[in-house]
Amino acid sequence: MDLQLQQQISEWNEQLKDASAEEVIRFFLSYYKQKVAFSSSLGAEDQVITHMIANIDKSATIFTLDTGRVFPETYDLIHATCSRYDMNLKIYFPDAEKVQQMVNEKGINLFYESVENRKLCCSVRKMEPLGRAFKGLDTWICGLRHEQSITRRNLHLVEWDETNQLVKINPLINWTEEEVWSFIRDNNVPYNRLHTQGFPSIGCQPCTRAILPGEDVRAGRWWWENPDTKECGLHAKR
Repeated sequence: MDLQLQQQISEWNEQLKDASAEEVIRFFLSYYKQKVAFSSSLGAEDQVITHMIANIDKSATIFTLDTGRVFPETYDLIHATCSRYDMNLKIYFPDAEKVQQMVNEKGINLFYESVENRKLCCSVRKMEPLGRAFKGLDTWICGLRHEQSITRRNLHLVEWDETNQLVKINPLINWTEEEVWSFIRDNNVPYNRLHTQGFPSIGCQPCTRAILPGEDVRAGRWWWENPDTKECGLHAKR
């Protein structure tokens, strides 16, 4: 990141520190135009952002990743979201040959064997298609919040994503879980039915479980690992 962009990001953080999430989204959709996209995991936070974007600019790009291992309820939500907002989500799939090679070499559920295997699976099923989705972009919008995990407590509203060489916007960074669900209820936003079954965070089916009362909201993701390794690489910081 060059010095000019670094200064610009600092200025944006100061300029928008008291702005609403809608104002932040509107600003960057207008500023970057066709060079910005929203990467949705279809979680509760991302459904909030999808609702906001749909009310601001239906032509804005929203994409999601289909890893091939997601829950049936996630597919239902994709359909419900497209119907609710009369817009299409772009869906990116992993490279079939790379998935085939990985599974034949490492096994169908390789991710349980080691952190290295799990990160390999995330790389093939998530990071590679994400890289394709990012082509031609200057910035991406995501639904990260400070409360979600210890790996996200030092994030900012506007950041430089060194891994993907993009400006990253986190319009809900300071929202609480209560604020997210209040917005969903008040605006009739479609959400994944698994959220009502103890799943606060929903990813691939074999790597996600319901959490117990009092557990951290990210405890159900890769639950067999230590908390400080629980990122797939999408939001890793160098």
